[in-house]
Amino acid sequence: MTKFAPMTNDIPDPQPVCNPITSSAIFIVATLTPGSDPTDKVRAWCADVAALTRSIGKRVPSGNLSCVCGFGSSAWDTLFGSPRPASLHPFREFAAEGRRAVATPGDILLHIRADQMDLCFELATHLLSSLGDAISVVDEVQGFRYFDMRSMIGFVDGSENPTDREAIDFTIIGDEDPSFAGGSYVLVQKYLHNMAAWNELSVEAQERIIGRKKLSNIELDESVKPTYSHSALTTIAKDGQEVKILRDNMPFGRPGAGEFGTYFIGYARSPEPIEQMLENMFIGRPPGNYDKLLDFSTAVTGSLFFVPSADLLEALADRKP
Repeated sequence: MTKFAPMTNDIPDPQPVCNPITSSAIFIVATLTPGSDPTDKVRAWCADVAALTRSIGKRVPSGNLSCVCGFGSSAWDTLFGSPRPASLHPFREFAAEGRRAVATPGDILLHIRADQMDLCFELATHLLSSLGDAISVVDEVQGFRYFDMRSMIGFVDGSENPTDREAIDFTIIGDEDPSFAGGSYVLVQKYLHNMAAWNELSVEAQERIIGRKKLSNIELDESVKPTYSHSALTTIAKDGQEVKILRDNMPFGRPGAGEFGTYFIGYARSPEPIEQMLENMFIGRPPGNYDKLLDFSTAVTGSLFFVPSADLLEALADRKP
């Protein structure tokens, strides 16, 4: 795993990767339409994303509207060609004993956030309308804040997120890939939960699986926290230093359909730490010592994207593959 130096101040402006978590979000994953030539339309659209976001956001300045746009590995080659981000590759699957971090199609990601769902909805409508038949939406999830930042399973989510300068240092590419400085990588997965089975567990059993107290959110002491707990297996260290990612997970669901889920979205300076977390969860650390949360949660999507800097996103309008 690569160890990165702190970020310098002369990198291009990033997209709003490190913006605060909001009350609402829309996650859209799309693929380039087969049999068409979407390149010119999508490249031109890249120059309009920030302007559309600003225009709609000014209607409710307090709404904190933002949008992050990312591209998958094959889409980058089709749309923009060389050079390409150094660590961009297709989503890596991890599987063992019936557990699977599944890879699903994804060429373009839109992560739209605001404190009002109507702002998210309005921006998503305009962004997708501009793309027209150049893309096909393969997954769309509307997420919401659940009480005091709780996940669908009732525990506080994102407790160990880096903040302020540390968030930038862990998520924004620097000198290690200078052509793509100011960019980031983002991995998304949609998890569905068996809430009936989860709720049959005692609170103490749930706490051992997560590695935290449910009410207080205090991490269990290392002397009692199981090595199979979610928090233990998703803690990554390199040379004695913890390597963090930035999570902006959101619950989603349809109670009438019995659907209860968590949309996982993790930003990092390299895909490596997120992929290591997934390997620990699904295969185990050591193998077989897997994340017991997966006995109740199933990953049904998985895609990896590169997020260009704000400057590069606009410049991609003129990039030829």
